[in-house]
Amino acid sequence: MMTRALERARPAAVLMLGWVALLWVLEIADAASGNALDTFGVRPRELSELADVLPAAFIHFGFDHLTANTLPLLLLGFLAAFRVGLRRFVGVALLIALTSGLGVWLTAPAGSNTAGASGVVFGLFGYLLIRGFIDRKPLDIGLGVLVAAVYGSILWGALPTDSGISWQGHLFGLVGGVLAAFAFRRRPAERISGVDTRAVP
Repeated sequence: MMTRALERARPAAVLMLGWVALLWVLEIADAASGNALDTFGVRPRELSELADVLPAAFIHFGFDHLTANTLPLLLLGFLAAFRVGLRRFVGVALLIALTSGLGVWLTAPAGSNTAGASGVVFGLFGYLLIRGFIDRKPLDIGLGVLVAAVYGSILWGALPTDSGISWQGHLFGLVGGVLAAFAFRRRPAERISGVDTRAVP
């Protein structure tokens, strides 16, 4: 059991460390280029901006912005990847990023530019929060309760309380996490056997 857990933890840790490292490399390149990468943010309701819906999740507006997202992305992403396996996790993350980005494109204020991994953070929070109930797994229900206890206060960020923060990206990221929990739930056969074949990296 311990060996299997370590086998699943290692690739999950490598993936998330690599993801976070990529975000920092991109932000360093952005700063060195005079914020040239900020153009990959999402400007709402412009057809050409639909191409930036996914790239926007990898771009940040300064190191403070990136620092705020680094630890929760690393921890929540690791927990999700560890519990469901890399292949399913990639699908979960893509669905969250797409839902968050499209939500921003549809609803953000005109003239705004939105980027950052916070939509994915909110989505992973929502995913971990309800996945255990959908898959009927006590361990994941407990994990969801723990995640809620540690990060539950971020839910305020999904409300329109600060004009300087993209609450739209947060809200739709959260919606994406809930959708992912249903879209990538275990099949009935997996529940009966207790084997999650799609969770094998």
